[in-house]
Amino acid sequence: MKIIILGAGQVGRTAAYHLSREEANDVTVIDIEESTLRELQDRLDIRTVNGNAASPETLEAAGINNADILVALTNSDEVNMLACQVAWTLYRTPKKIARVRSSGYTERGNLFGEGGVAVDVWISPEQLVTEYIARLIRYPGALQVLDFAEGRVRLVGVRALKGGLLVGQQLRTLREHMPKTEARVAAIYRAGRSIKPEGDTVIEDGDEVFFLAARKDIRGVMNEMRREEAPARRVVIAGGGNIGFRLARTLEAKNQVKLIERDGKRARKIAERLQNTIVLQGDAADEELLLEENIDSADVFASLTNSEEANILSAMLAKRLGAHKAMALINKPAYADLIENGAIDIAISPQTVTIGSLLTHVRRGDVVRVHSLRRGAAEALEAVVHGDADSSKVIGRRVEDISLPQGTTLGAVVRGEDVIIAHHDTTIAPDDHLILFSTDRRHIDAVEKIFQGSASFL
Repeated sequence: MKIIILGAGQVGRTAAYHLSREEANDVTVIDIEESTLRELQDRLDIRTVNGNAASPETLEAAGINNADILVALTNSDEVNMLACQVAWTLYRTPKKIARVRSSGYTERGNLFGEGGVAVDVWISPEQLVTEYIARLIRYPGALQVLDFAEGRVRLVGVRALKGGLLVGQQLRTLREHMPKTEARVAAIYRAGRSIKPEGDTVIEDGDEVFFLAARKDIRGVMNEMRREEAPARRVVIAGGGNIGFRLARTLEAKNQVKLIERDGKRARKIAERLQNTIVLQGDAADEELLLEENIDSADVFASLTNSEEANILSAMLAKRLGAHKAMALINKPAYADLIENGAIDIAISPQTVTIGSLLTHVRRGDVVRVHSLRRGAAEALEAVVHGDADSSKVIGRRVEDISLPQGTTLGAVVRGEDVIIAHHDTTIAPDDHLILFSTDRRHIDAVEKIFQGSASFL
C-alpha cells in the first residue's frame, strides 16, 4: 500500500516509523525542512520529498498519482485540509486523513466529507490525549484504559501490588475469587519482559498486567491486582494549552480542578471559558505556589505543558510534596521509560495515543479499533470477521483450533450486544468482533494471513 505522510514532526515521524515497519507499505514523507528529512531517512526505509506539503508539484514528486492514502500531519490545520482537497480534486486519492487541532473546524459537523472539504477522517491528537487522561483519572491505579466495541469492552493495564487479592496466587484463582465475572488476562510484563499468561502463572508484585473485561467489571478485576483506590476528586493541571484546557473542561463538572498557567493572557482567556475550574497564573514548578495550593491534598497532578522537561520537573516536585499521583506528558519514549520507573506514576505519550487512531484508518479490512501499547512494541486491535466456514479460516472454528502467532492472544468476542471472553472452546461466528492482543507487533503480518478471506488486519 502506498502511503504519503505530510509533516515530519513528532506525530509524522511516529506514523512513518510504525507504517514503514510493515512490509506491505511503501511510505513517502514530505516536509519543508530538508535536515529533518535527512535524519528520518537515515533511520527508516522510506522515501522523502522536500517541499510544500499542499503543493501539487510536491505531491506529484511524492507519487500522489498512485497513492492509496494521504496522511496530512503537519502543524497547520489549514495546510492539512488544503492538501487533502488538492489530492482529491486533482488526483482522486482514495483515502485522505488529516490532523485537525482546532475545535472550530471539528465541531462543524458538515465541514468535512461529501459536499465539504475532502477529508475522509480527521484526527485531533489533543482530543485523543484528553480522553485518554480522563479515563486514567476515572480508574485510579490504571496505567492504560482502552475502549473496544464502543466502550462495552475495555483493555486495562495495571501494575500488580502487594495487597491485591491475586498477587502471589495462580492466575486460575481469579475465577474462584470472581465466579460471576468474565475477564481475560491478555499479557503480563515482568521486569520489562513479556510472560505468557497461563492458568498456573503466579502474579507477582510489580507485574504489569493487561486484562480484558466488560466495562462494568473493570473495577472488580483491578481490585484483584492491587488495593482499591478512592476515586480521584482533586485534580491539579499544569499547563493551559489545548490539552490542559480540554481536560479541565472535561473534568470540572465532577472534580475539583485547579489549572496553573504561566502566561497571564492565556490564563485570563481560559478562565473566562471554564465554569468551575480555578485558574492560577504561575509556574507549576514553583514549590511555594504548590504548597500554597495544598498540593499534598491533590489526588492527581497532571503536567501537560509544551515542554516535556518542565513536565518532568513539576510532576516530580508535586509528587515529592505529597500529590497522590503524578502524570507527565512526554514526547521522547526514552524519557517515558525512565521516569515511570522513578518518581512519576504515569508517562503519557501523545504519539502512542495518536498512532492507534491513525492505524485504525490505515489498516485494510474491517478494522474497527487499533491501540498501540508499551511505546509501540505491542498492539491491541478489534476487527470484524466476514464470510462463512468455507471462505474464512476462523469462522466456525474454536479458538483452540486457530493457530495464532507467538505472543498473540484472542481475548474477547463481541457478538451483537454480548461480550464473550474467549476460552479455548469459544467458536467464532460471522460478523463477530474479535479483540486481539499482540505482545510483538512484528507478528501482525502473520496474523493477517490467518484472517485473509474474512478480515485483514493490515
